[in-house]
Amino acid sequence: MTSKPQLAHEHAGHSAHAGMAHEQMGHSHHAMMIADFKKRFYIVLVLTIPVMMLSMQIQQWLHLDIYFAGLRYALFGLSTTVFLYGGWPFLTGWLSELRSKNPGMMTLIGFAITVAYAYSTATVFGLKGMDFFWELDTLILIMLLGHWIEMRSVMGASKELELLVQLMPAEAHMVMPDMVHEVRTDTLKANDVILVKPGEKVAADGIILNGESYLNESMLTGESRPVYKGTGDKVIAGSINGNGSFMVTVSHAAKDSYLSQVVKLVNEARESKSKTQLLADTAARWLTIIALASGISTFLYWYLTGQTLAFAMERMVTVIVICCPHALGLAVPLVVARSTALSAKHGLLIKNRTAFENARKITTIVFDKTGTLTVGKFEVSKIVSLQKNLTEEELVRLASALEQNSEHPIATGILQKAKNLKINIPQTTAFKAITGQGVEGTVDGKKIMVVSPGYLIEKKLAVPGAFAPDDTETVVLILINNELAGYIALSDELRPESAEAIKILKKENIKSILLTGDNRKVAESVSKTLNMDSFIAGVLPHQKLEKIKALQAVGEFVAMTGDGVNDAPALAQADIGIAVGSGSDIAAETAGIVLVNSNPKDIVSLILFGKATYRKMIQNLAWATGYNVIALPLAAGVLYHQGVVLSPAAGAVLMTVSTVVVAINAGLLRVAKS
Repeated sequence: MTSKPQLAHEHAGHSAHAGMAHEQMGHSHHAMMIADFKKRFYIVLVLTIPVMMLSMQIQQWLHLDIYFAGLRYALFGLSTTVFLYGGWPFLTGWLSELRSKNPGMMTLIGFAITVAYAYSTATVFGLKGMDFFWELDTLILIMLLGHWIEMRSVMGASKELELLVQLMPAEAHMVMPDMVHEVRTDTLKANDVILVKPGEKVAADGIILNGESYLNESMLTGESRPVYKGTGDKVIAGSINGNGSFMVTVSHAAKDSYLSQVVKLVNEARESKSKTQLLADTAARWLTIIALASGISTFLYWYLTGQTLAFAMERMVTVIVICCPHALGLAVPLVVARSTALSAKHGLLIKNRTAFENARKITTIVFDKTGTLTVGKFEVSKIVSLQKNLTEEELVRLASALEQNSEHPIATGILQKAKNLKINIPQTTAFKAITGQGVEGTVDGKKIMVVSPGYLIEKKLAVPGAFAPDDTETVVLILINNELAGYIALSDELRPESAEAIKILKKENIKSILLTGDNRKVAESVSKTLNMDSFIAGVLPHQKLEKIKALQAVGEFVAMTGDGVNDAPALAQADIGIAVGSGSDIAAETAGIVLVNSNPKDIVSLILFGKATYRKMIQNLAWATGYNVIALPLAAGVLYHQGVVLSPAAGAVLMTVSTVVVAINAGLLRVAKS
C-alpha cells in the first residue's frame, strides 16, 4: 500500500466533503479488490488440487500411481489457466511497474511466475527436464491468499477513519417559519437553523440558539465525559446529543465542518510521507534489485556447477519470491494508517507526519500559559480607579466597550463582569488592536486604551505607586486620553491536569518551560506551583520566536504549544508546533499537530504515542529486513548439501507470514491516555 503523491494534490483541491466521498469510493474499490482476490484464490485452489495429484513428485511422495495418455497436456492446460487467471493481478501489476519505471513487488512475482511457467511449458514441448507446474500453482495460490489477507489488514487499519466518516448524520431537521423539514446534511449552509432531538447526532457545526443538553464528543475529541452545552455554546457536527433538545444556528456548510476537516487532514497526513516512510521505500526498491540480482546469480551458480536446469530455475524462483519487499513496503504505511486515524479519534490531529514521528526527540516543551496550563477563563478579581471622579463601574464600562471586539480570554472576563454589573456597553469607533499589547478606540469622544503593563514600560510612562496587583493576577491598564485612569486585575485558575502532565514529562526527561506575556510574579507563581523547570515572563508575541530560537541554539529539540493564532511565528519556528484548543479552527496552518482539547495531558499522550508509533515502525522494518537476511540464503540453497532446501511454495508461505506479522504488529498500536 504505497502512498500515491498525486492523491495528495487531489485531496487538497477537493472540498472535504468530496474527500469523504472519495474516501468511501476508495473503500468500495478496496472491498471489490478483496473480493476479487478471494474469488481468484478459491478458483485456483480447485485447479491446484488435480495439478498436485497428477505431478510425478507428489505421486512419489504419496506412493500414488496415476497415469494416462496426455497427462502432461492436462497438467499444462490446468496450469496455464492458473497462470493466466490466478497470476493476472501480478502480471498486470508487473506491467504497470515497468511502465512507471518503478520495479517492486509485482515485478518480482510477475517475473518469478513467468519464468517458472515458461520453463515448465518448454519441458512439455520437448525440452529435457522436470516441469514444476505444481510449484508454480501453489506459489500463485499462496500469493493470492497473502494478498487477500494483507488487503484485509490494510482495510482494518482504515476502519477508524470510516467510523469518523460515518459520524456525520445524513439528514438534519431544518427549522422553517412554517414547520420543520427533513433535509440532507450536505445541503445545509451558514445561518440555517436546525433542531437536534434527544439521542441524535448533531448535523452541523454551529452555536446553540436556544435549549440545553449534555453532549458526548468523545469520538471527536477523546473527552470521555459528556459536556454541558447551553445557549451561545459551540457544538461540533457528529457529537451525540443526550436528553435535551436544542436549536442550532449553523456556522458553515458541511464541507467546512470540523469533522470534514478532520477526515481531510487524516487523509493528507496519510498521503504525506515522513522520513521513515521514505527510508522504507528506498529499502524496498533496493531489495527488489537485490532480489533480481540474487535470483539470477543463484541460477547461474547452480546451473554452472552441474545441477539440472530445473533445479537452478527452482532456486532462482524461490529466491525472487522470498525476497519480495512486501513486508517492507507495508511496514510503515500500515502503522501510518492506524496511528493517524487513532490520533484523530483521541483529539490529536496530525498535519505533519515527520513532526509527529519526531515527538520522540523532544527535549524541551515550551508552554503558552493561558488556556493550556490554565483554564483560560479569566475572572475580574480587582477594579482600581486612579482618578477621583471615576467609578469602578465607569472603568469597566469603558474597558468593555473596547473589549467587545476581542475574543481574548481577558476580554471575555471583562465583558462577563460588565454583564454581572448590568452595564450597558457603549459603541466604539476607530477601534485598533496594538499587537500583543492591547486595544485602543474612541468611546464617548474620548480616546480609550486598554493595555498591558508592558506597554507603559515600553513607552517609558510612569507606573503609579498605587499599582499593586497580587502575584498571580494578570493586569490590564485603562488610559483615558493618554492618562492612566485605573486598572483591572484578572485571575485565571490552573487546570487540574497540568501538574500531572508536568510530572510525566519530568519522568520522560523532558524539560518544561513556561512562556507568557504575564508579569514575572504571575509566571513564577505558576511555574513553582506546577514544578516546572523554568519560565520566561513578559514576552510579546514577536519575542516568542526569538526565545524558541535561543533554546534551539543551545541544542534543545523544542516543541511549542500555543493557540495557533498569536503564536503562529513561534509555532512555525519550533521543531514541533502544537496548536492547542483550536477546536473547529483546524486550519492552525503553522502547527504540525493540532490538539482539539486544551488539556496538557493530551500533549503528554501525543509524545508517548509518537514514541510508540515510531517504535512500531522500527520493529516492522527490523522484522521485514531481518527476515530477508535469513530467508534469502536458505532459498538460494546455502544449506542444500546439508539437506535443507526451500520450495517456491515454502518461500511464498514465509513471505506471506512475514507480511501478516507486520500487519498484526501495526494493529497492536494503542493510544496511551495518561
